[in-house]
Amino acid sequence: MRHSIRAAALIAASLTAVGALSACGSSQSEQAGTGWSHTDDRGITITRPERPQRIVAQVSSAAALQDFGVPITGTFGPLVRDDGSVEPEAAGLDPAKVTDVTGAGYGEINLERLLSLHPDLLVSGKYAEYPGLWHLVQDQEQKVAEIVPTLGVQQSGIALPEAIGKYKELARSLGADVDSEKIQADERAFHAAADRLRGIGARMKAEGRSILAIGGTKEEFFVVVPGRNPDLDYYVTELGLPITTPNNPDPASGGYYERLSWEKANAYPADILLWDARSASMTPQQMMQNPVFAATPAAAAGRFAEWDAVAPLSHASYAKIMNELADQLEAHPGA
Repeated sequence: MRHSIRAAALIAASLTAVGALSACGSSQSEQAGTGWSHTDDRGITITRPERPQRIVAQVSSAAALQDFGVPITGTFGPLVRDDGSVEPEAAGLDPAKVTDVTGAGYGEINLERLLSLHPDLLVSGKYAEYPGLWHLVQDQEQKVAEIVPTLGVQQSGIALPEAIGKYKELARSLGADVDSEKIQADERAFHAAADRLRGIGARMKAEGRSILAIGGTKEEFFVVVPGRNPDLDYYVTELGLPITTPNNPDPASGGYYERLSWEKANAYPADILLWDARSASMTPQQMMQNPVFAATPAAAAGRFAEWDAVAPLSHASYAKIMNELADQLEAHPGA
């Protein structure tokens, strides 16, 4: 993602919690007469003369909708890394099969390219601390709205299954067969993966072991507040993973993390370090260049697990993520 730590802070900008707007966007879809309409999580009702077919979406929204059977025409936001691999935020998308309309700077869209796609609808996540849509700065959102109707999906400040359910229901309204055997199988896989993590959480708690979710830049070390992120909150409250909550969340970040100097990178004990795997954050190898961090027991023992922050909100996506997390946790003794 390019909600860069420098622009709006590591976790806050990308995982902004959403307040209590509508619990789930309502929709009505008809082939004739009233056409298609959907009330999104901004409280805005989007209407089209017929069901949208050419959809442009922020990459994680695009991947989630695709997982639920919605074809995607274009995307914006971080799609491909410098090494050619797909960004975790866009996992499941084939860059060769979508048109990237991302602009030159963060929150910008290439308006000419967007216009050339003749889009029917643009979809992105919606966060409470920001009035607009994710990955769109205000003036860009206004310009985009002159080209295509926009739709916001609440994807934080709610339970992970509910956040996933919002994309499922939007996909249903867009004509996808979300009751297909494949999608039902994805949901079963999601619950099976959740059960794996639930068992690991019970064992870790019984052994008095803990997890710390972290990220960092050259300037600062961050300890993530699990309750502000739908996936981590689900892992803690529903699955019982013992992820530590820092004592002093930064108010300027919306309370998404505690900001520390690298000299205080040992402020919280942990048996396993859950590191933010986005390209905006440092890798464990880079963090290990700091002697204070490198001397912590978990870092010194190489007990790391990846955190796929802002991953696509679908059952298919999180079944894979939770199984990979379970594999990594089980790889460390005592987990």
